[in-house]
Amino acid sequence: MTERPVALVTGASRGVGAAVARALAPTHDLVLGGRDRAALDAVCAELPGARPWPVELTAVTASDVEAVDRLDRLDLLVHSAGVARIGDVGETPVEEWRRTFEVNLFAVAELTRLLLPALRAARGQVVLINSTSGQRVNAGWGAYAASKFALRAFADALRLEEHPNGVRVATVYPGRIATDMQKDVREQEGGDYDPSRYIAPESVAKAVLAAATATPDAQITEITIRPSASLPV
Repeated sequence: MTERPVALVTGASRGVGAAVARALAPTHDLVLGGRDRAALDAVCAELPGARPWPVELTAVTASDVEAVDRLDRLDLLVHSAGVARIGDVGETPVEEWRRTFEVNLFAVAELTRLLLPALRAARGQVVLINSTSGQRVNAGWGAYAASKFALRAFADALRLEEHPNGVRVATVYPGRIATDMQKDVREQEGGDYDPSRYIAPESVAKAVLAAATATPDAQITEITIRPSASLPV
């Protein structure tokens, strides 16, 4: 690691996480978290100063964090990992609710808690990739939207609590993004997948970069991005 600022990005093996890593690479040394070691290695191979961190985020421990060399200071933490399963409330078993919250909320809360000392030391920033489903709910999206509304509450609480420590917190609310996750969602909905109708991952990464590079006198708290095409949230 160099004297450049350090960023840790979760879900960095593909999609938005990988796009965020590429956007940050010119200015940051990167720790890229995710489950797929081969995919992480492939992204890291593109980006000088990037290191893979293969980890199961739903079971992350202090030992996992301590194993990341020279992470006593962390300038930026970007939470990009997430899951999306759709279904009506009457058809969604409690196990699906638990799995959704484990990935979309509990893993975020625990990793943030473990990294707070490093974030405080750097007076760093947390950026959470939420969803417009964290602002409004559509039928069939109950479990996912509930987890994203909870993530919004987590971000607001964290911002208030960590303000005295100099830690800033931003949330990005994208609409539908052209990723493998969106392709899977469209299959669940029984519809076609046309990536040209959705937000490019790189556009979301630019929003993350805008929040992450805000000058010290300013705090960007929320950014909402929607597709230019007329689509449901």
